[in-house]
Amino acid sequence: MVVVGRNGRKLAAACLTAAAGMFVISGCSSSDPEPAGSSGGGGGGECTTPTEIKMQGTIKSEIAEQFIAAVDFYNENNTDCVKVEVLEGAGTGTFLQNYTTAMASGDAPTIFYTLQEIPDIADNMMDWTGQPLAALAQGDTLVAGQVGDKQVGIPSTVEAFGLLYNKTVLDAAGVDPMSVHTTSALQDAFDAVAAVDGVEAPMFFSGLWWSLGAHFTNVYHANSADTHEGRFAILDELKGGTKDLAADPVWNEWVDTIDMLKSNNSANASIADDNYDTAVSDLSAGSVGFWFMGNWAEPNLLEFGPDNEYGIMPLPINDDESFAGNSSISVGVPGYFMIDESQTTQEQRDAAVALLTWFLTTPEGNAYWSGPTEEGGMNFIPVYDGFTVDPTTYMAKEIASYVAAGNTLEWVNSAYPAGLQEVYGKEALAKYWSGTSDRAALATDMANAWK
Repeated sequence: MVVVGRNGRKLAAACLTAAAGMFVISGCSSSDPEPAGSSGGGGGGECTTPTEIKMQGTIKSEIAEQFIAAVDFYNENNTDCVKVEVLEGAGTGTFLQNYTTAMASGDAPTIFYTLQEIPDIADNMMDWTGQPLAALAQGDTLVAGQVGDKQVGIPSTVEAFGLLYNKTVLDAAGVDPMSVHTTSALQDAFDAVAAVDGVEAPMFFSGLWWSLGAHFTNVYHANSADTHEGRFAILDELKGGTKDLAADPVWNEWVDTIDMLKSNNSANASIADDNYDTAVSDLSAGSVGFWFMGNWAEPNLLEFGPDNEYGIMPLPINDDESFAGNSSISVGVPGYFMIDESQTTQEQRDAAVALLTWFLTTPEGNAYWSGPTEEGGMNFIPVYDGFTVDPTTYMAKEIASYVAAGNTLEWVNSAYPAGLQEVYGKEALAKYWSGTSDRAALATDMANAWK
């Protein structure tokens, strides 16, 4: 899902698939390729017959400039005989539409990057089981990239979403975000922020469909039960048409939270595609104190307001301080790298692995992957053993502290069937956000999205 950014640049939500760009990667055929990241020019030296491979979709649009710079460095310095060209405009449809078109052409990309569509394309993808790079992935970050016994993809990073805040504004309001664990405390924080000079509204609660459909609905689903099994049992009930959302106390508390955010919302919030940039501008300028969004927005915020620090905090949904979700942020893997094996050669698959290995295992690649955006990095939180670079931003450090304390909510939205988040966001939530449906209609619309 992509929204048009300022100056025509496109900005995308990171936990969502990007289908607007294509990377063409050329590698030199070799039965014994040299390690990635060593000195030498890509495509230079004895590399005379490059093997062309493609990657459909960009990782994220927010860090496109940094990614291109990393690719340029790799092209100039590797001895893998790999050369990467970035091509934009490789498709305007959904990920699956673009994927189907590419496969039908007989010239499919080698590398794909997505999340929810993994089961749909798993049969055509290489199994990462036994690959050294996959063995370096930390914790349970591989889980969402598994289909049956097959490791279809490897993770990029972890990201988080919740209430982003401008620390300068909250400091002026005397609000300690770490002390807000109930909806009443959040309303008190809103009231304090509203009294700060220059603040136009406490909150920016955008009606962007991908934010509502994927991220905000996760706040309900991740809090819907105490266990993973319980949460997924509710998804099964929705699939089977037996779940009564209107009778669910947690669902009603979640809708109460929507109502509270709307009552404290900025007049600039809308369902327009460019509302992402408006929110970036307003939060960085201190016109609002809070924004429901994810840490993928931090580079944009730092670009607009480099003198501020931006943090992330939980979104409480009730007044029970002991309710685990009130002290937790949603953390998960936004996407997985997959390598096609249905239309590629072994040399092409090796070249794809070499590129990713350079990014994830070498000092130069690590610097681009996790270094500060203002220094050319992409500010990704590393999820592989042996990383030599740690993110330095305020928000990244806060996310790390939540993870270390175990105060995280599951990304249940990663298990949504392909297309569900669009129905959730464009139809059910958009209507309720806009005031054209009521609570009963919202329950019906969300249940119907599963049919």
